[in-house]
Amino acid sequence: MNQFPATRERVRTLAVFNIIAGAVGLFAAFELATEYIKKLKNPEYVTNCDLSILVTCGPNMESWQGSVFGFSNTILGLMMFTAPIFVGAALLAGARFNRFFWLLYLAGLTFGIGFVFWLSFQSIFIIGTLCPWCMVVWTATIPLFWINLSFALKHGVFGRKLPGLASWSWVAILASYLLIAVMAQANLNWIGQIF
Repeated sequence: MNQFPATRERVRTLAVFNIIAGAVGLFAAFELATEYIKKLKNPEYVTNCDLSILVTCGPNMESWQGSVFGFSNTILGLMMFTAPIFVGAALLAGARFNRFFWLLYLAGLTFGIGFVFWLSFQSIFIIGTLCPWCMVVWTATIPLFWINLSFALKHGVFGRKLPGLASWSWVAILASYLLIAVMAQANLNWIGQIF
């Protein structure tokens, strides 16, 4: 089987989820990009996400981790978050993608979640800040990966259908969020900063 059909309702739910999560990530990436440009124009500019010493995006944007590929990570976000929106819109329009497409899409999402965990580690343990717009990007990327992986497992994109594993995606999402929260608490005491 080269294409991966599912019930129309499940495909519609996946499509809408991809569009919403992609739009949330794209909005955060756009905000980061505009703040980055404003900071380039005026080094004294205080970004809209600089809320405190702990919750700020200025140090993240100015760090080497903020431009790890030689250009601002915001450009990656602006490019990459269009993919889930495209996939969702295409699914809503009735598209049925073959195995190669799903594997390629999942490869991109795997890069995305890996980059999110690397950036969260760098932000928490090296830079020592929590970037609000970055956290919105993390919040969108994590479920995008796990929900689409769940769909792939359930419909045999990897060759064998594994519906049992697919039903645990919500646990993986919560565990991913919890891991980042625990890392932040361990190194930055973010709960103590709030109260």
